[in-house]
Amino acid sequence: MGGKNADVGIVTFHCSNNYGAMLQAYGLKRFLLDHNIEAEIVRYEPPYMTGRHWWIPYAPIQGLKGRIWGLFHLWNGFWSHMQVREDFSRQRANMNRFRREYLLEKGQRKMVSVLGFRRMSCRYYIVGSDQIWNPAITCGLRKAYFGAFAAKRKEKVIAYAASFGGASIPPRYDKRFSQLVRHVDALSVREEAAVPYVKKFYPGEVRAVLDPVFFTGREVWRAAEKIPRQKGYIFVYVTEPNRNMEDYAKKLSSEKHLPVIEVCAGLQGRDQGFQTDVTAGPAEFLGYIHHAEYVVTNSFHAVAFSIIYRKKFLAFAHSSLSARLQNILQIHGLENKICRDGDRKDIDLRVDWEEVDRRTAEAVKESGDFLLENLQGAMLNTGRKTTAGRWGQQ
Repeated sequence: MGGKNADVGIVTFHCSNNYGAMLQAYGLKRFLLDHNIEAEIVRYEPPYMTGRHWWIPYAPIQGLKGRIWGLFHLWNGFWSHMQVREDFSRQRANMNRFRREYLLEKGQRKMVSVLGFRRMSCRYYIVGSDQIWNPAITCGLRKAYFGAFAAKRKEKVIAYAASFGGASIPPRYDKRFSQLVRHVDALSVREEAAVPYVKKFYPGEVRAVLDPVFFTGREVWRAAEKIPRQKGYIFVYVTEPNRNMEDYAKKLSSEKHLPVIEVCAGLQGRDQGFQTDVTAGPAEFLGYIHHAEYVVTNSFHAVAFSIIYRKKFLAFAHSSLSARLQNILQIHGLENKICRDGDRKDIDLRVDWEEVDRRTAEAVKESGDFLLENLQGAMLNTGRKTTAGRWGQQ
């Protein structure tokens, strides 16, 4: 299913070489296909998103200070890529392999401008999930991620789990946000803390929903993962340097007599004496988490998959994105799994995974019903019940 005649087009960050971005895109697409809805990920790949992954990194930055910083970042990025050019090439290949296999359809035309939507024939557009409304990532607020574009048969725009990365965005974006959000017909956000901000500008209902990686059960993720060669290790995933987390991982390694395998977002947190993999794509990322003895991270999606795979894990607070971690842990009754300011938690503390799965299933149903209720016209007439209660933990 999916392809040229798809009823539903998903506009998201599929083109970003980021584990969470690509995995949430697959979770959302798979959920729709499993509910007999013709869906495809729109191949909208603008330079302001893809440019950061080029050999010579690119991002449009406004103002004199921004241009000076941009030149420095460009040179620094190019030099970093050249220093690890073989690893950089291998990681790009792993990212592209997952993208081709799970996200895109054969023969899909790439669009680099919002004008490309004029050729699209989808009736429904889902914008999200991920931080599609974070101007720091998209270099300003962009029309495409609000459905503010002309298209042949567009009937409805649904924002699913749209995120700012926090509770709000800087006030200088308020006016543009209020203009763009009017193009959304049904609206949900990923963080509960963001609901009050959106309600200031949006007259309709605003719901907080679950990240779509939870829509798909463990068996589907197992089928997508690449099993690592290593056995018996602690997996560390770093999204920003964190000395407390580094020290804890070293201590845990010593206590458990297990090596540490570290995967980093970019070059963050490297050179800590751990075995590092800078070539991993989403399939490798899944495999590392699934087969680890322990997971230590400050990443939302590493925590999410630790929950899905029922791993022994600890989450360390992120300097700016801890609300996301706290929210997902609270939903699953795992608030005792987050570490702040050097406090220590017991990573071996027993977890009632049956209760966690029950909470997941409940949240999945509520979130999935929001989507399916707004996509009634896209449901194929097969007699299948319109329910989101398909949390397939096996």
